[in-house]
Amino acid sequence: MTPPVANSTAGSLPQPEGLQSIVADLSSDQRAFKNVPWGKPMMWIFLVSDTFIFGSFLISYMTVRKSTTVPWPNPSEVFSLTLFGKSVPLLLIAIMTFVLISSSGTMALAVNFGYRRDRVKTFVLLLMTAAMGATFVGMQAFEWTKLILEGVRPWSNPWGAAQFGSSFFMITGFHGTHVTIGVIFLIIVAMKVLRGDLDKQRPGFLTGRKGNYEIVEIMGLYWHFVDLVWVFIFAFFYLW
Repeated sequence: MTPPVANSTAGSLPQPEGLQSIVADLSSDQRAFKNVPWGKPMMWIFLVSDTFIFGSFLISYMTVRKSTTVPWPNPSEVFSLTLFGKSVPLLLIAIMTFVLISSSGTMALAVNFGYRRDRVKTFVLLLMTAAMGATFVGMQAFEWTKLILEGVRPWSNPWGAAQFGSSFFMITGFHGTHVTIGVIFLIIVAMKVLRGDLDKQRPGFLTGRKGNYEIVEIMGLYWHFVDLVWVFIFAFFYLW
């Protein structure tokens, strides 16, 4: 009697090549890379797409500034603050930059202590990062208010080229929105860390795998990106 033959098509199906093999790998299982959560590649894809948007904004700004025939306002004068009777150029911008760059340090420490399963230190560092992000947004709101009271509008400004106002509000507003969203999510993650949701894999938003603090690292990717973008905005918009 002939023994039954197992029905298996694994060896008979042609294996895809090139780009199709990548698509097949990504769609074959819940995790294409067994030790990498979906959140990480998805965050990287989002950050790459966001890079194109910020890059388009900065390239548009540089194009407009080089092509306008009307004198462009001097950022050192526009963004100066009066301190002890003297005008200090870019004082507020320098403080904002220091605060935001410092928040990258606390975020990195939060990721470090998260993977050590130190809930309290991770919680405190996440809150510190969120606090510095909120401070940055508050100073940016002050900067907006000051310029609006001085007559800056998206369509005009009292110091020269009308495109200055639209460039300023578009670029800093888009970045400030990213920082605000990041602050909100940092607070949410911090509360989940403190309650032990990541250790118990409590069902809910942004929990992830049991005992794994990968969501803290994913938030770190987003926050470091926001800080890096500000470095380029600071260099091209405020220093140039």
